[in-house]
Amino acid sequence: MITSLVRVVVPVLIILAVSEVSRRSPRLGAVLLTLPLTSVLAFGAAWFQDHDLKSLSQMARETLILVPLGLPFFVPLAFAERLGLGFWLAMGIGLIMTVASIGLWIWVGPRSL
Repeated sequence: MITSLVRVVVPVLIILAVSEVSRRSPRLGAVLLTLPLTSVLAFGAAWFQDHDLKSLSQMARETLILVPLGLPFFVPLAFAERLGLGFWLAMGIGLIMTVASIGLWIWVGPRSL
């Protein structure tokens, strides 16, 4: 029960911290977003649960590929003002671009790394 509570509370605290910090300093908020805090917590939790290094190594290799494929999400948001896009439209376009890039990799990429 405590483990489940920690798995919920920690990401919520991270999101709240990024939200508060980014209001004062967008750059510092971006730095917090780039930290792989969720990955560290997920890998640690998976290790304590299973102690399966082979599975964790596979997940790390997949993550190395998927992180760059998720970066198109930020493009429309980064240029929303210049392109005259509203927040929700830029967010939607970013999600579509990300789903397309990751989906394409899943469809045509190798089955395992």
